[in-house]
Amino acid sequence: MAEAAVSFLLEQLKGVVTEYKELISGAENEFDQLSKELGMLKALLKHPPMAKEQEPPLFREMEKQIIEVIYEVEDTIDTCLSKAIEAKAKSKKHSYRSTKSISLLREVQSIREEKVSPMLKRAEIMSSMMQIRDGSGAVDDQRTKLKRDKPIRQNRVVGFEDEVETIKGYLMPETETARLDVIPIIGIPGQGKTTLAWEIYQNESIRYNFPIRIWVYISQKFNSRDVFLQILKKFTTNQQTSDLNDDELAYTVKECLEEKKFLLVLDDVWSVGAWEGIKQVLPLENGKGKVLITSREEAVGVATCVYRKAHKLRFLTKAESWTLLQYEVFGSLEECPEELSAIGKNIATKCDGVPLTIVVIGGILLDQLGRGVAMEGWEEVSTNVSDALQKDEAERITSVVKLSYDRLPDDLRSCFVYLGVFPEDYEIPVRVVCGLWIAEGFIHPKYGRNLEATAQDNLNDLIRRNLVKVDKTNPMGKVKTFRVHDMIRAFCIIISKKESLFHEIKKPRTGVSELDEVEKLHRLCFHSDLSNFLSQGPEGPLVRSLLCFYEQPVELKPEYISVIPDGFPKLRILESKSVKFHQFPGKVTKLIHLRYLTLSIDNLATLPEPIYQLWNLQTLVVETKMRSITMKANVWRMIRLRHFKTKAAIVLDNEWEGEAGQNLQTLERLSPESCTEAAARRAKNLKTLGISGKLANIFGAKFLEKLYHLEKLKLVNSIPYEPTPEDLQHSLPPPNCFPPNLKRLTLSNTFLGWHHASTLAMINGLEVLKLKDDAFSGVTWKAVGYTFPSLQLLLVVNADLLIWEVAPDAFPCLKYLVVKNCENLNKIPQSLGKRLQRLEVERLGDSAIESAREIAKSKKGGQKGKFAVDFDLVVGPVSEAHKPTSN
Repeated sequence: MAEAAVSFLLEQLKGVVTEYKELISGAENEFDQLSKELGMLKALLKHPPMAKEQEPPLFREMEKQIIEVIYEVEDTIDTCLSKAIEAKAKSKKHSYRSTKSISLLREVQSIREEKVSPMLKRAEIMSSMMQIRDGSGAVDDQRTKLKRDKPIRQNRVVGFEDEVETIKGYLMPETETARLDVIPIIGIPGQGKTTLAWEIYQNESIRYNFPIRIWVYISQKFNSRDVFLQILKKFTTNQQTSDLNDDELAYTVKECLEEKKFLLVLDDVWSVGAWEGIKQVLPLENGKGKVLITSREEAVGVATCVYRKAHKLRFLTKAESWTLLQYEVFGSLEECPEELSAIGKNIATKCDGVPLTIVVIGGILLDQLGRGVAMEGWEEVSTNVSDALQKDEAERITSVVKLSYDRLPDDLRSCFVYLGVFPEDYEIPVRVVCGLWIAEGFIHPKYGRNLEATAQDNLNDLIRRNLVKVDKTNPMGKVKTFRVHDMIRAFCIIISKKESLFHEIKKPRTGVSELDEVEKLHRLCFHSDLSNFLSQGPEGPLVRSLLCFYEQPVELKPEYISVIPDGFPKLRILESKSVKFHQFPGKVTKLIHLRYLTLSIDNLATLPEPIYQLWNLQTLVVETKMRSITMKANVWRMIRLRHFKTKAAIVLDNEWEGEAGQNLQTLERLSPESCTEAAARRAKNLKTLGISGKLANIFGAKFLEKLYHLEKLKLVNSIPYEPTPEDLQHSLPPPNCFPPNLKRLTLSNTFLGWHHASTLAMINGLEVLKLKDDAFSGVTWKAVGYTFPSLQLLLVVNADLLIWEVAPDAFPCLKYLVVKNCENLNKIPQSLGKRLQRLEVERLGDSAIESAREIAKSKKGGQKGKFAVDFDLVVGPVSEAHKPTSN
C-alpha cells in the first residue's frame, strides 16, 4: 500500500509541474529532486509478492511511516499552492510570485531533507535485509501441507446433491468425448468447491467407472515437479521416480495416462499458468480421460473448458443453510430449541449460502450455547454477521480468504480491502467505487489507459477472482452494481485494522478515549447516525476521507454542518450523498485538499463562487430536487475537475474565461442555454454529457458537433409541454449536428415523430440507443428504408407504440433489445431476432409477449434455427391492463 501512495504522489507532482509552472517558478529543481527520491523509494518498495506475515515487522512499520510522510508532503504542497493561487487572485501586479515561490521552495526543501531523504535511507537498508532473507530459501507452502494432512470433511455435506448429479453426468461413459474432457468448478472462497469435488471423487458409480482416480492438491506457488510426483504415486513408488529429472518425469506421467481411463482431480488451480504447466503432460487425444478442476479464478475456467462452460457452483438455499447450521450447532435436525429456531433461521439466511461462513458461525453459536448465553449471543450475531466473522473464532475465514488476498498485486490490495468501507450487504455502484479509488490515490494510469478505465480493470479483476458478487448488469452485460459477501467484508475489515486503512463507525461515539482515537485515523466510514458523532465535536487532523453510506437517507442537523470542515481540515473525500443537508455547507469551500465531494441538498438552487477555491477537486456530485442549479464558480478555472454530475440543469455564465475545462470528462446535466460554442471549445475532451431543459435550440448553437471526443449523450426535455405538429416535424437536426464519435444516445420526453428515427440511423457509430418516456410519439414505427449499421442495443420504455414494422436489414448488428411499459404494442417484429442474444420484455400485452417467446423458439432451433446463438429471454411483470381479474 505504501508503494501505491508513493506512485500517486509522483503522479500528483507531474501534474503540479505541468499545470502550475508559473506558481512553482524558482522551485523547479527542488521538485525534480523530490520526484527522483520518491522514484527511488518506489523502486525499493517493490519486492516479490509474499504473504504479509512473511514480511519483517520492521518493514511493515516502515510502510506505515512512509504513508504518513507521503500525506505530509501532499499537504505541504497543496497548502503552499493554495496560498499562491489565492495571492495571485488578489494581486493585480502579480507581485506575489517571488514571495510565494520562495516560500514553496523552502517548504518542499525542508520536508524533502527532513522526511523523504531519511526515509529513503531506511528503505535502502531494509531492502538489503529483505534480499538477504529472500535468498535464504523459499517459505514452505503451509496451505498445501495442511490440506494434505487434514482429511476433507466427509460428514454433514448439505446441498450438493444436484451439483453432484450434474457433474457426474459429464463423467459417465455415455458422455465420452473425442478428446480429453476438462470440467472446471468455479466459486468463491469457502463455497465448497473441494467438498463437491471430493463427493464426486468418492461416489460409488464414479469409483466403479474410473478404476484409476488421482487427487492432486495444487500449491499456490506452483511446482510442476511436485504435481507430477503426486500423479505418479498412483503408478509407481517414490524410489522409482525420485531420481528422474523434470523432462523424464513429464514423459513418464504422459506415458502412464496415455490410453488409460482415468479421473484426475486438480484441487485449487490458482492460475492459467499452472494449468498450462500441467496440461503439457496430459494425453489430450485420450477421450476416455477426465480432468476435474476446482478454482477461484474465472480465467482458469475459461482456459480449461473444451466442451462446455465452466460449472459455476451455486450457493446454498435458505433451507439448506439452516440444515447445515443445525448440524454444526446441535449435531442433528431435532435438537434446536423452539425459542432459537426463528433467530437461527435468520442467521443462516444472512450467511448468504456459503458453507464456510455457516460452519464458522455455527462454531460461534455453539460456544455461546455452551456458556449459557444463547439467546443474547444469537441475537447479537443475527444483528451483524459480519461483526461475528471478525472475531478470533473466525480465524478459518481469514486464512481461506487470505490465500486469494496474498495473490493480489500490490495496487489491487488497497482497492480490495477498501471495499470494507461499505455496509453489510450494501449494493455498491461501480461508478461510485471507481471514483473513490481514484480519489484515494489507489489508481494510476497504466498501459496507456486512463484512470477510469484502469479502475474498471481492477474491479473486473476482482470479479474474475470471485472476490465480489455481481449484482446488476446492463442489458449488454456490463456490471452496474455489485456486493461484497459478509465473509469477504469481514476479512477486509480485519486487514484494514492491521494496515490502518480505514475505521468503521457504527455506533454513537462517547468518551474522550474514542475521540482521541479519531485523531490518529485517516479514513472514517459511517453506518450510524452522523449527527450523534458530530455532536461531540470530534477533531481528526489526519482524517483524509469521510464516507457515509446508508440504505436510507439520513438528515444532518443544521448545527453540525460546520463541524465537518472545522474538525477535519485535511479532508480529500467527503462522500455524503446519503446525508441530507438543509443548506449548502459554506465552510466546505475551505477544504482545499478535497478531491471528491458529494452533497445532497433538496432545495439547492445555487452553487457558490468559493467552490473555485477547491483547486484539487476532481469529482463533484450534487443531489437535489431543484430543476436547475446556477453555478456561480467558474468551472473553466477548476483545473482538475473531471466529473460534474447532477440531475438538475446546470446553468453556467457564458461570459466566463479560462481553459481548465479541457480536463472535464463528465458533465451532467447542462442547461440548453449553457450549450454554447465557447463551452464546447473549453470542454473539448468531454466523453459523457447530459442536457436537460427545453431542447429546441441546442442544435442551432453548433455545440454538439464540436465535441469530437463525446461518446455518450443524454437529452432530456424537462420542460412540460404539449407537443404540436411543428414540434414533431422540426425537432431533430441533420445527423452532422451530432458529435462525430457518438456511440450512446438517450432521448427522454422529447415527443419526436417516429419518422425521425431515420435521422438517428445516419449516426454511423451509434451502438446504443435508449428511447425513454415518450422519446418518440405515435402509434406506428416503420423502420423501413434505412439502417442502423452499428446499433447493438435498443431500449424502448414508456411509448404509445402499437404497430412496429422492421425491414430485414434495418438492425443488422442488434444483439440486445429491451422493451418495457409499451402496453399497446401488438408484437415484436420477428426480423429483429436474427442476431439477437438477449431480449427483455416487461409490462407488455399478451400478444407482444407471445411474439417474444416465438423469437426465443426460433433461436433455439426452430424453423429459423439457422440463426441460433446463445440467447436469453427475460420476461418481467405483465401489463396491468392484461392481468387476470379475480372474481
